[in-house]
Amino acid sequence: QLVLASRDPAPYSAALARWVSYGASPRATIALDRCARAHAWLEGRDYVSPADVQAVAFDVLRHRVLVSFEAEAEGRNADDVIGELLTLIPVA
Repeated sequence: QLVLASRDPAPYSAALARWVSYGASPRATIALDRCARAHAWLEGRDYVSPADVQAVAFDVLRHRVLVSFEAEAEGRNADDVIGELLTLIPVA
């Protein structure tokens, strides 16, 4: 749902809709899953928790979310968009 919201953020926030030119592709979901699994393994667990997804979300999505010119003019970057998505979308 996090990746889908990056492609169509309007239902979640009008500001996000203005900030995002292009959201993350479906492959971002696969990358987020794999990186969250790796993070959990590095932490010594054999299961993935929402904290694992949140821990890797910025690194996985940062280069996959393209911000609009309007966002750049407001001083926003991809990390701001991802942070806002993480606060609006429940990761469970």
